[in-house]
Amino acid sequence: MSAITITFTEQDKLTLRTAAYGAISLLAAADAAGSPHKIATQGSIALASATGPVGYVLAEKSKIGDLGGTSVAELADNVFPALTAATALLEKQDPAQADNFRGIITIALETAAQARKGGPSPTMTDMSHKITAALDAA
Repeated sequence: MSAITITFTEQDKLTLRTAAYGAISLLAAADAAGSPHKIATQGSIALASATGPVGYVLAEKSKIGDLGGTSVAELADNVFPALTAATALLEKQDPAQADNFRGIITIALETAAQARKGGPSPTMTDMSHKITAALDAA
């Protein structure tokens, strides 16, 4: 079985990192009254554990897209389109890697949510559903 080689442009890599780390940022922001730093840390550790071509991109020590903003809504305006674009980009190059990306994000969200004492809040659960919808919109 031969491996498919995927070539990512710098813009592709930026989109993937913005989508992945942005998803974790959104989940942390959804628990602003709880322990957002723990959620962000655990989610980021999960992303750093990713494998395959996407894992290499997420492990790079380089720029992540604009994750700023003054509200969760502004952050979502940057992250949701990046999630959809990242999945579409991977679907075009290698559908198996698109599935891998979805799995990476899902595991990172679940790991991050477990960092919250008492489990995920309803707000976090809702945000996870919105992130999944953005992944599946591709």
